[in-house]
Amino acid sequence: MFAISLGDGGELRPLEPWRAEEYLAHIDRGREFISQFVGLATAATDLVSARAFLQSYAEKQAADTGMLYGIWLDGTLVGGVLFRVFDSASGTCEVGCWLEPAGTGRGLVTRAVRVLIDWAVEERGMHRIEWEAASTNTASVKVAERLGMTREGVRRESYPHRGVRLDMEMWSVLADEWRAHRKR
Repeated sequence: MFAISLGDGGELRPLEPWRAEEYLAHIDRGREFISQFVGLATAATDLVSARAFLQSYAEKQAADTGMLYGIWLDGTLVGGVLFRVFDSASGTCEVGCWLEPAGTGRGLVTRAVRVLIDWAVEERGMHRIEWEAASTNTASVKVAERLGMTREGVRRESYPHRGVRLDMEMWSVLADEWRAHRKR
């Protein structure tokens, strides 16, 4: 449908159900790394569950409540970004991401999320964009900082994950703040 260049061989494209095999192969390559902080990797353990996960986001997109995009590096799917929540009535959405090791350290997530936030603010008129990250996920926290987001607080031990309870940080950027950040 479309591909947006992220530079350095990176592209942002829709991640749709027909890509289930490619998505599953990507998750299998990065399963342990991806699952350090998010449960995403447990949602796709075989082709049926991978297709079902992608279909759930196709349905969210059709309902205008969420969207899912893949990040390809030199033609290989290495991660993705999403609107986990998209509430146009309230003007609030939540963006998120994941990567396998081959995609890390290149700025791909930061550039991809910029595309999503630009679209949400300028095309859809969203007022508030949220980002949630485990306090120990320093890479995700750094993305929020690079995006000019404000750390609003920590929900202590709020996310049970892999037998431990993680502290979750809430970050956000408001539309006017985003526009000012983009001008800099």
